[in-house]
Amino acid sequence: MPSPYPKIELHVHLEGTVRAQTLLDIARRNDYPLPADTVEGLAELYRFTDFRHFIDVWILTTRALQTRDDYRQIVVDYAAEAAGHGAVYLEGIFSPAEPVRRGTPWQDVYEGVCDGAQEASELHGVEVRLTPDIPRGFTQEEARATVEWAARYRDRGVVGVGLGGLEAEFPPEPYEDVFRQAKALGLGSVPHAGEVAGAASVRGALEALGADRLRHGIRAEEDPGLVREIASRGIVLDVCPLSNLRTGAVRSLAEHPLPRLAAAGVLCSISTDDPAMFDTDLHRDYEAATSFGLDPRSFYEAGVHGALCDEPTRARLQEIGRAHDWETAPDR
Repeated sequence: MPSPYPKIELHVHLEGTVRAQTLLDIARRNDYPLPADTVEGLAELYRFTDFRHFIDVWILTTRALQTRDDYRQIVVDYAAEAAGHGAVYLEGIFSPAEPVRRGTPWQDVYEGVCDGAQEASELHGVEVRLTPDIPRGFTQEEARATVEWAARYRDRGVVGVGLGGLEAEFPPEPYEDVFRQAKALGLGSVPHAGEVAGAASVRGALEALGADRLRHGIRAEEDPGLVREIASRGIVLDVCPLSNLRTGAVRSLAEHPLPRLAAAGVLCSISTDDPAMFDTDLHRDYEAATSFGLDPRSFYEAGVHGALCDEPTRARLQEIGRAHDWETAPDR
């Protein structure tokens, strides 16, 4: 069977890639009690009612991850899964301040994901870069520590810093100084914005945080002037169609802003966000995105444009895109 067309994924939370059986195995070896002890029970837990419910469950279940090897494993496992769907490059998100609050050393989390990224490349041929998230509502000290530790691992694939969590309750502006620090240390700015809060959140991410790329960003469409600015500046949106559906950010796939944003000239990449929790995978999210009649090559090229990688890696990704026969791509 022909290989799927190449894909770039810029928005995937590593903690949200852990499939149910693996989560059960990790929880058992760490003697961590989950609210359910079967795959079926966890599936029930993941029937989200709204975005806050998702965040609560995400925190609850990811507490099972406690050791350097846990973090190494989830990177390698997801790289294998994504490679099976054609992924050639990933930017993995992780939230180190959360396990640190529970007693895991900063170094163990960063070493674990960096070990995993290296192993993923060696075993599965997927280039993995890493972008730690600052959880909204965490202290300025925790946010600064996230950035400082990120900078220590720039030579091991950490390329940027994000802002995630409860967007509607915590606007971006209070984190302006932290992101200025990140930029000064050579890290990109990739905050979540425009998922469950509107255009003002997107503008705040661009202006206060100097966003190089926007994770989600779909509610920018509430402000046509903002959409024009995003398009003219070549700011890439990491669009996660099925995640938006699962969390209630959009009411139905048919109503998703993706085709309207693309028609307005906005560069859109496609990602899964939290594939294990949202019962999706890279193939299914690309399938949802192309159901609007959009060209998968445009998503790949947006991914190349938005990636926070070094220029030799970008050149390799561009060559992969040029070499592929998109007209006969088997995913279609």
